[in-house]
Amino acid sequence: MGILNRFKDIMSANINALLDKAEDPEKMIDQCLRNMNDDLGKVKSETAAVMAEEQRTKRLLDENNAEVAKLADYAAKAVAAGNDEDARQFLQKKANLVKDQADLQQQYEMAKTNSANMKAMYDKLTSDINKLEERRDSIKNKVKMAKAQEKINKLTSSTSGSNDSMDAFERMEEKANKMLDQAQATAELNAAAKTDDLDDLKDKYDETPAADADIEAELAALKAQAGTSQQ
Repeated sequence: MGILNRFKDIMSANINALLDKAEDPEKMIDQCLRNMNDDLGKVKSETAAVMAEEQRTKRLLDENNAEVAKLADYAAKAVAAGNDEDARQFLQKKANLVKDQADLQQQYEMAKTNSANMKAMYDKLTSDINKLEERRDSIKNKVKMAKAQEKINKLTSSTSGSNDSMDAFERMEEKANKMLDQAQATAELNAAAKTDDLDDLKDKYDETPAADADIEAELAALKAQAGTSQQ
């Protein structure tokens, strides 16, 4: 049926165009649903028109059948009343209506088929939209999770620079500690050297060492002893 194919083409074109331009999935999902609801409105309008046509052809067929039945009844009554001419007129009119009956039946069957197809399409589209609306929140949550993960990935990559800075900081701290240790060691060596020089200077002016004093005392004793022996 032409109308069905036309709406299928419209919906397919809309969805495919959106997918091709899917820069922001959240916005595209909403836009896709809006387009589908627009299509649903068009399908609904066409479905209503086709259903109305079904009802119209059904009414014409029913009216024709009812009129045929009435004319047959009138012809029977005219024959019973002995009025053959009246009966012929009723039967002639009835025959004309019977000729139209086949066309009316065909029109009704076609309208009925079209109506059933349009209603099936409308129901399917309504069902699809409902399913997509139910999935929309899930899809949007996935998009939010993906965006959050993307931010984390960017932060993770940026912290690598911070790690490099931290490593450099620690290297500089270690170098500063070594410089401080070296300076302190040099200061200790300088202090030790000054102490040794001062001690040497003090020894210059100190009294004769104890060992030399003992020798001098012993020498004096020997001299005294020798003098006594000579006397």
